[in-house]
Amino acid sequence: QVQLVESGGGLVQAGGSLRLSCAASGRTFSAYAMGWFRQVPGKEREFVAAISWNGGSTNYADSVKGRFTISRDSAKNTLYLQMNSLKPEDTAVYYCAARAAYWIRTQRADYDYWGQGTQVTVSS
Repeated sequence: QVQLVESGGGLVQAGGSLRLSCAASGRTFSAYAMGWFRQVPGKEREFVAAISWNGGSTNYADSVKGRFTISRDSAKNTLYLQMNSLKPEDTAVYYCAARAAYWIRTQRADYDYWGQGTQVTVSS
């Protein structure tokens, strides 16, 4: 089992920045690929970014490419999402997810463990 706890969400003006964190506990964090997803009410949870077990590979949704950066610190068992140049359309609940495999995937169904989510609100 892996437990995931997100933090760092909040209210920010358009153009601002936030950094989300996801603290992992349980099984070996470094053996898992990790991802960030987001969801707004009435819509499907969508892929945002993912990172491989060793941080060597990353993937981003087109909507956040160039603005968001995913990273991980295995010594701290923590996943990060640095979000810059935020837009009102980035408003959502952001979820951290872990995949019991080395390599990244972008589909929600490929992830085995989920955090409870953290709200990000971007005002115009």
